[in-house]
Amino acid sequence: MSSESKYYQGRFHPRNPEKYKGDVKNIIYRSSWELKFMKWCDLNDKILEYSSEEFFIPYYDPTTKKVRRYFPDFLIKYITVEGVVKKAVIEIKPLRETKEPVLSKNKRKKTILNETLTYAKNQAKWQAAKEFCEDHLMEFRIITEKELGI
Repeated sequence: MSSESKYYQGRFHPRNPEKYKGDVKNIIYRSSWELKFMKWCDLNDKILEYSSEEFFIPYYDPTTKKVRRYFPDFLIKYITVEGVVKKAVIEIKPLRETKEPVLSKNKRKKTILNETLTYAKNQAKWQAAKEFCEDHLMEFRIITEKELGI
């Protein structure tokens, strides 16, 4: 996450609590980007239901060689322009974390190692999410600052 969005955390209080599937009194956002997406879900007529970190997908973490639990940022149920109801698992991430790290002489070894481990872990999570979504007839989407207009 960017340093700007990394430390922006709190509780979200929706205007349309009936749309939230989970504990409506304990909706936590972990970044300004997640908050922006929550507000959009809450106020968008096409979003029928949404939840935040209310379920997990098991995945194999290649950095620790262990099976871990991945809690996707959001699960949404929405209606398309054609009137079809669909579900999607949504992950909010900085664009730079969706791309393979660039090795550079200007970066410290520790930075390169952290970026590489984060990328490997994210790729494993997202592959597990894609497979989960295929099995459950859902979509998997990664939303970055580009889609959020930030």
